[in-house]
Amino acid sequence: MKKHNFSAGPSILPQEVFEKSAQAVLDFNNSGLSILEISHRSKDFVAVMEEARATALELLGLEGKGYKALFLTGGASMEFVRVPYNLLKENGKAAYLDTGTWASGAIKEAKRFGTTEVIASSKDENYNYIPKGFAVPADADYLHCTSNNTIFGTQMHSFPETNVPLVCDMSSDIFSRELDFSKFGIIYAGAQKNMGPAGTTLVVVKEDILGNTGRNIPGILDYSQHIAKDSMYNTPAVFPVYTSLLTLQWVKRNGGVTAIEKKNNEKAELLYNEIDRNPLFTGTAKTEDRSKMNVTFLLKDEAYTEQFDKLWKEANISGINGHRSVGGYRASIYNAMPLESVKVLVDVMQEFERTV
Repeated sequence: MKKHNFSAGPSILPQEVFEKSAQAVLDFNNSGLSILEISHRSKDFVAVMEEARATALELLGLEGKGYKALFLTGGASMEFVRVPYNLLKENGKAAYLDTGTWASGAIKEAKRFGTTEVIASSKDENYNYIPKGFAVPADADYLHCTSNNTIFGTQMHSFPETNVPLVCDMSSDIFSRELDFSKFGIIYAGAQKNMGPAGTTLVVVKEDILGNTGRNIPGILDYSQHIAKDSMYNTPAVFPVYTSLLTLQWVKRNGGVTAIEKKNNEKAELLYNEIDRNPLFTGTAKTEDRSKMNVTFLLKDEAYTEQFDKLWKEANISGINGHRSVGGYRASIYNAMPLESVKVLVDVMQEFERTV
């Protein structure tokens, strides 16, 4: 029977992406070779990389606007280091929003490079809201934020207006909704939550913000070097890049980010409505800051945990155990999650209510 995969990541991908990538493992482009063994310099893979980078910019509406797309390795955690290396001037200052575990990880790395000011934080309430009404220092070299907080189930639904470069970790909501992406100087996203398998990271960089730090940047950490080498400065993660391309093609065929956002809103509304209606559950995030990608909720009475767990497991639901930082449950409803799977979870919650 079908598994309903609500895992926070590595996560669900479209079925057709699984099928095409599986075929490529056996025989890529009728070459008689597997995607796992072809050269990253081969004509076939260079075409994959070029299309992946171009499609990413197209879906974000950034074609011809001075941006370059890169597929790099090291995960979003590597970008915690690359961002200050490339943007934080010697004797300069970086500004950060602290909205969760990954944001605090980025802050920790930036502090190694120089003055790092946390201009707002929601740590005081276990990151269950997005800070508002903060001021962005005019003398900051950049402002870093995390658009969606996977662990705590919060999401930024608006972004600050600022004249300093805006950097955003979009690992868990990239390509899920329409935004004016030209507001951002750098966007980065680990593939494994909404785009592909673990192993590659999409980085979108506005070229004119680079080269101003006065730092001597090691090549592997220098965005300009990766741009100059077309994401081939070192051997790229061939299979994750290919699978990410398949997912981007799937998004494009299904109406692009506009159509995907409409479906995501429908899924989130269905699940949050049940959490709010059902007297046995409560959400953990402030209502106005709820994530449309990661829905976090608790049983009001933990004495019923075993009973509820039995029901969702019998329904072939997988991956909804909450992170230890929050407890309870977390349903990740990324782009590839079908509405039907969300309905199965809602049905289980309603059945649970009837049996208690």
